[in-house]
Amino acid sequence: MKMSIIVLSALLTLASTIASSRKEDVASSAKSDDVYVVEKVEGNVAWNSIPTTLIDKVLWGEDVGVRAQGQLCHDDENLYVHLSATEKDIRAENTAPLSPVHEDSCLEFFFSLDDGANYFNFEINPNGCLCLQFGPERSKRIDIVKRNAAEYFDIQTNRTSDGWEVFYRIPLDFIRLFYRDYRFEGDFTANMYKCGDKTAHKHYLSRTPIDLETPNFHCPEFFREMRFE
Repeated sequence: MKMSIIVLSALLTLASTIASSRKEDVASSAKSDDVYVVEKVEGNVAWNSIPTTLIDKVLWGEDVGVRAQGQLCHDDENLYVHLSATEKDIRAENTAPLSPVHEDSCLEFFFSLDDGANYFNFEINPNGCLCLQFGPERSKRIDIVKRNAAEYFDIQTNRTSDGWEVFYRIPLDFIRLFYRDYRFEGDFTANMYKCGDKTAHKHYLSRTPIDLETPNFHCPEFFREMRFE
């Protein structure tokens, strides 16, 4: 009987050790998976081979069934962005630069190259209308207007069978207007969003969670790490 108790105790200890080890492995894997790696490409981008990240955290309201996802890749000269949304009732009213495109069906990419001290916000609606700013926080941003923005950033939008999508590029030369000698290397922080303040079904989604009581995407403290390959 004593031997049985000792053996049982040993087995329980071993099981506990294995379970603990597995939990650590899972936690490590989850942490690793949370870091989106921006793959380096050569030539034309084959988007079907680029990893996808979900923009699926429903915030500040009910889940109205809207979903979104994003893809990033780069070469030595450009950061390429593809965002897409599954959305039935698409709103696309704004057309002028710096219009409040967040009121329309909108896909957004915010990123910081200096640990959140400053960040870019690229907000685009299905018309290809761009709201672009740079700065440290929501109330202290520089409006960036380029007359040829659609051409310069190569903005292309498409309606799909179940929603819409946008493709664009962010030239390294543009980044270097703010960060001299910058290269697409190492880590940076970012978040991706889907919103529509005045759509038929108001919604807010993000790639990584935002722990705030009221809608606000301008919160670099909730950006998460990404890494250039």
